[in-house]
Amino acid sequence: MSSSKIAIIDYDAGNIKSVERAIAYCGGEAILTRDPKVLMDAPKVILPGVGSFGDAMDKLKKYDLIDTIHDYVKTGKPFLGICLGLQLLFDGSDESPEAIGLGLLKGYIHKIPDNLGLKVPQIGWNSLDYPNKGRLFKDIPEGSFVYFVHSYYLKAEDPSIVVATTDYGVCVHASVEKDNVFGCQFHPEKSSDVGLRIIKNFLEL
Repeated sequence: MSSSKIAIIDYDAGNIKSVERAIAYCGGEAILTRDPKVLMDAPKVILPGVGSFGDAMDKLKKYDLIDTIHDYVKTGKPFLGICLGLQLLFDGSDESPEAIGLGLLKGYIHKIPDNLGLKVPQIGWNSLDYPNKGRLFKDIPEGSFVYFVHSYYLKAEDPSIVVATTDYGVCVHASVEKDNVFGCQFHPEKSSDVGLRIIKNFLEL
């Protein structure tokens, strides 16, 4: 399979069309699949996600994708979670306390507090700070704006994996990187030129 191809995990919980379009714009080819063999053969994989944490985990179980995701990450090939897809990489979430996440990275997803005088969900553009600049942000200046839609935010256990943060009354761990696992709480596919650069950087890993 060509290195320009990216498999997008299809588990009925993704904002997939805009991701596909962004990949095509950046010169890649997206393959929408839940077939374990196709996923394992892919040079790169994206786990998108829109909806609730518990429902998404149920769908990953329904399609027998949890072991495949773990096996894929063990290959060392790049794996990117977007929005809810980032949250699923971690241990659990306030949104669905009974659900166990993928546990690929250590941390927990918390509800954005309602008492901060801010709208929840957060919908709109926020700037990024780089506590540890990651590979997805090559040629992207600190302070660049990206597009968020979320009511829950990550607090990673290990601060060294947090490569971008934003402030929304709390410090939102907006992007993470550990070895071959990447995550963005924001939507790069909806973040104009900055987001397209992030996707291009992922394609070029």
